[in-house]
Amino acid sequence: MRRVVVTGMSAITALGHNWLDFEKNLRQKQNAVRIDEKFKSIDGLNTQLSAPILDFVKPEHYKRKQIRSMGRVSLMATTATETALKDANLLKDEYFKSGRMGIAYGSSIGSTEPIIAFGDLLKSGNMQGVTATSYIKMMSHTTAVNIGVFFGIAGRVYTTSSACTSSSQAIGYAYEAIKFGKQEIMVAGGGEELCPSEVAVFDTLYATSTKNDQPTQTPRPFDKDRDGLVIGEGACTLILEEYEHAVARGAHIYAELVGYGTNSDGVHVTQPTKETMAKAITEAMEDAGVCAQDIGYVNAHGTATDKGDIAETQATANAVSKNTPISSLKSYLGHTLGACGAIESWASISMMNNGWFSPTINLDNIDPECGELDYITGDGRMIDTQYVMTNNFAFGGINTSLIFKRFN
Repeated sequence: MRRVVVTGMSAITALGHNWLDFEKNLRQKQNAVRIDEKFKSIDGLNTQLSAPILDFVKPEHYKRKQIRSMGRVSLMATTATETALKDANLLKDEYFKSGRMGIAYGSSIGSTEPIIAFGDLLKSGNMQGVTATSYIKMMSHTTAVNIGVFFGIAGRVYTTSSACTSSSQAIGYAYEAIKFGKQEIMVAGGGEELCPSEVAVFDTLYATSTKNDQPTQTPRPFDKDRDGLVIGEGACTLILEEYEHAVARGAHIYAELVGYGTNSDGVHVTQPTKETMAKAITEAMEDAGVCAQDIGYVNAHGTATDKGDIAETQATANAVSKNTPISSLKSYLGHTLGACGAIESWASISMMNNGWFSPTINLDNIDPECGELDYITGDGRMIDTQYVMTNNFAFGGINTSLIFKRFN
């Protein structure tokens, strides 16, 4: 069994595209939620809220021919990946062409604009708007494929499309590919672009926040007055590498990925099951060879839905331990769906290395039905820990847990 370390990281988020900006906004308790004017004209849509990225622009050196098969989500994912590869000092053809570097990348869905043209085709028989790249932009594995072609990566490609666990499963698959000797380096992560169709999915389940006159006061994970989630967007890439390979080339190591657990409820498509959530968490700890008391912080899925928050926190309290520090980044960014697992891994590693952990904002009154945990509020918390855990739970009852160890 080979050790797996993180040697590069980059994210594109509504709170910033580098850790300095991101942490600054966390410390200032900035909330990225906005009133979305486009939503006001959608008949029957209850929420008018989203958490968009307002300052992402296509890199100037990206040529038209290179990106003609990319929509917004692939552009964000490719940009984040380029920065992460540069951070890891791996932006070189010798690695891309070796066959020892692979990709594991996911999103809930691809870019949604081309769906309109296909909808017109099915509804009225009109092919106008359907182009040679329409499907490539909208397919669920568009991020992984476009990253691979853009950089010419010749290793394995794992395409994960499992809603809210898309990028955490991608990181887990990348970890296993290296751990079991199939690859030396993996590009791992996920992305999602904001679209009303994604918002509508949760709106039909009455799971979206309707605090339309108080956008900065929502979402409210774990709060008894929460009223649902807000959809955001983003992309994040981690570069995972076999430990000896990283050391041999003098790479900077951010953390070691030591544990991964995943399973499925097998019960209901949208209703979570705390028992199997807890098993996924326990599986990650067993894989890492750590006990519950070793986990110094848990980055929660924390979507601010009633059943989700309650099931997750009860599972965490049972599997890890009561009074474990926990907080949710979705109180700042909203739910970035296929990107959230990677963004939360990036943030968890960075906070572990700096020793300061962000609070859950908008958490004023902890729901008594939530599990007995140490909910970080106020100005955050200084914690000295060797291990952090980040958990995600998705439609279909898909559960994931990742454990990172501080690299000393």
